[in-house]
Amino acid sequence: MPHIPTAGDRTPWRASVLTLFPEMFPGPLRFSLVGQALEAGLWSLALHQIRDCGIGRHRAVDDTPTGGGAGMVMRADVLAAAIDQARSVVPDLPLIYMSPRGAPFTQARARALSEGPGVMLLAGRFEGIDERVIEGRGIEEISIGDYVLSGGELAAMTLLDACVRLIPGVLGAADSLTHESFEGGLLEYPQYTKPREWEGRATPEVLLSGDHARIAAWRRAEAERITRERRPDLLARKTKT
Repeated sequence: MPHIPTAGDRTPWRASVLTLFPEMFPGPLRFSLVGQALEAGLWSLALHQIRDCGIGRHRAVDDTPTGGGAGMVMRADVLAAAIDQARSVVPDLPLIYMSPRGAPFTQARARALSEGPGVMLLAGRFEGIDERVIEGRGIEEISIGDYVLSGGELAAMTLLDACVRLIPGVLGAADSLTHESFEGGLLEYPQYTKPREWEGRATPEVLLSGDHARIAAWRRAEAERITRERRPDLLARKTKT
């Protein structure tokens, strides 16, 4: 098992999540190496119940959309109070709202966030949140894909997993991160292991050659081929930069 650094090795990366369902966390983040890193104190997770700042006896957090329409919208005053309360504890974290209309989440953004002090995430529900709190609290919107979920909690977990695994020491060998999909603007090359032949399908001979230069060239060519076939937009983006 790789060494997981403890909190004494470095300042923990901080994750702060505002949600109506804090019991959903840490969820899948408590398993495997990311979970071990959480237990070791390499990163921390603070949960803030938005309803604690709700209005009235029933702690209301939402209301009908102004101008009419289906569903409910989370109130600006409630969310602002919850954000301000969370920021009183950790004022220096970038604030992100998980939203399908946000900028696409990328490996580059995950790496940038992982190199900072941490992140504060707002997991919305219902039809969304009042636009005024986005403007008033300088909230960045990020999307994990072109689809809609029931709430932002699963999206928040996705973002956290992508960031935490990049923290030095979480995955063990740092070199393992350099050949993954999206690193260097390409999808990852095909991977093989034992047995050498399976159901009539053989491992490419070049991988058995021991010639590291040939293997590196083959992997690079395969990464480019797969990216060209499956995600030509990545190649186009790579060409522009």
